[in-house]
Amino acid sequence: MWGRSRDEQPHTGEPVPPIPESVPAGGFLIPYLIMLIAEGMPLLYLELAVGQRMRQGSIGAWKMISPYLCGVGVASVVVSFFLSMYYNVINAWAFWYLFHSFQDPLPWATCPLNSNRTGYEEECERTSSTQYFWYRQTLNISPSLEASGSVQWEQALCLTLAWLVVYLCILRGTASTGKVVYVTASLPYCVLIIYLIRGLTLHGAVNGLFYMFTPKLEQLSNPKAWISAATQIFFSLGLGFGSLIAFASYNEPSNNCERHAIIVSLINSTTSIFASIVTFSIYGFKATFNYESCINKVILLLLNAFDLEEGSLTADNLSEKKDYLMATYPQEYAQLVPQIKNCSLEAELDTAVQGTGLAFIVYSEAIKNMEVPQLYSVLYFFMLLMLGIGSMLGNTAAILTPLTDSRVIGARFPKEVISGVVCFINCVIGLIFTMEAGNYWFDIFNDYAATLSLLLIVLVETIAVCYIYGIRRFEKDLYTMIGRKPNWNLAIPSVGCHTGAAGDEGLPRLRPRGDWAAGGSVHHVHTPGGTNDFYKEETEEGKSFNSCMNADSWIWEDLTPVISDRALLEDSSNHYL
Repeated sequence: MWGRSRDEQPHTGEPVPPIPESVPAGGFLIPYLIMLIAEGMPLLYLELAVGQRMRQGSIGAWKMISPYLCGVGVASVVVSFFLSMYYNVINAWAFWYLFHSFQDPLPWATCPLNSNRTGYEEECERTSSTQYFWYRQTLNISPSLEASGSVQWEQALCLTLAWLVVYLCILRGTASTGKVVYVTASLPYCVLIIYLIRGLTLHGAVNGLFYMFTPKLEQLSNPKAWISAATQIFFSLGLGFGSLIAFASYNEPSNNCERHAIIVSLINSTTSIFASIVTFSIYGFKATFNYESCINKVILLLLNAFDLEEGSLTADNLSEKKDYLMATYPQEYAQLVPQIKNCSLEAELDTAVQGTGLAFIVYSEAIKNMEVPQLYSVLYFFMLLMLGIGSMLGNTAAILTPLTDSRVIGARFPKEVISGVVCFINCVIGLIFTMEAGNYWFDIFNDYAATLSLLLIVLVETIAVCYIYGIRRFEKDLYTMIGRKPNWNLAIPSVGCHTGAAGDEGLPRLRPRGDWAAGGSVHHVHTPGGTNDFYKEETEEGKSFNSCMNADSWIWEDLTPVISDRALLEDSSNHYL
């Protein structure tokens, strides 16, 4: 992400999906797939094309389209900055759990002893050992937001370590960052495959899979399902953050961004569904385990209370026996009613946990009941750490690329200093989330920092490309880069003599010999001075294209002087504000 050396080839600019807020299940799959096609693919295509064409970060790219759109890039940087402030706390928690995963037994496997060492902590017994470890030993959460408490030095050290890892990954620029992204994006697949094999062999995994794929059509009328699907698409693809534009600005001008947009969208969604299968197989195991534990406690309670014969009560005849005991011993049974839990597998499956609860409570509870839990714990939290670091690289790229593009900052300070200052500021501000009330602040930022703002940013981006830059002009740029126009405009031939590709005066200039227009006839030159000259290099394909253009009364040598300012404004495909 450093400087404007576009000769670097880090990678294709494909986004790394962040940790999902929720997982597709039941009726959620239908709006999820619809929003993927309706908003995910087109907007991903748009941002990749803008970054690849303008060869700038988010601020510079939209400023080249129109100086009045500079605020769109600034908004993307601000949202990415807010996201980076709190998102890396997840990596800090992942480090914390990873370090504790080497203990035997796992610290969240059992409740700790009370101060008298005569029994377990009362609060832990009322909830569960995993929840107690999360809320009391990891977060040490305060009763309310007003009781902020002090910074917890263990969490602060983990957060500092997380930012140090991010800094080392981005220190050497895009080449090293791309290599790190390959690792952080590929290793989780290996862990997911291991978890899939293990998850499908767990008792009760089928219950979770049935729950996931059972259609719940009543959710289609719930607006929250569609909002959740849209939000999931935005976060998983990284739309509106500016990281896609920043990464795509390093691609070759001839890179097929249309194909990458489709491939990345499909791979991202396939990965989400694949991860959901793994999650719900483990979640089914957890729900089944809790359900059977609840049934066994009820059976044991009734056996002891009514002195029944061992084995006379089972899960199959429990309902009938309860009715019999209630009719035969009404007073005794009435005294036991407050202690008899209403066990339901469907209720266990319906108590889905999202976000950090899914990552650190549900999985932890499932892991502690597996054989060799330390192994699966290390694999899971290492995978979570890889995903989190990969997401942070994209977020920091969205911040650093516009800063290094700036002549005021990029020319005065080396890239190592800029990246170090950004990481240090984020780390210092992030200490707020390591306080006892930090989890409340985390929820506030997670709910409001990057939701509505992303929708507004992407809406303005779409309007800017379609109506300010001009959809016809955007089509010409796409033809210049990938050799054909978008598939949405089938009425206009994608090849032939009437494209007018790369014939607009005032287009953003690309680097020398990087922009082959219609067979290599015209090269736009992007120099630091930003000249408006454009040069011609005749090739066989170029001569054929020029002959075709001359047949339509276009004269390439006289193109720039002939087009007046008024004509540029009147032609929606040529205007440049």
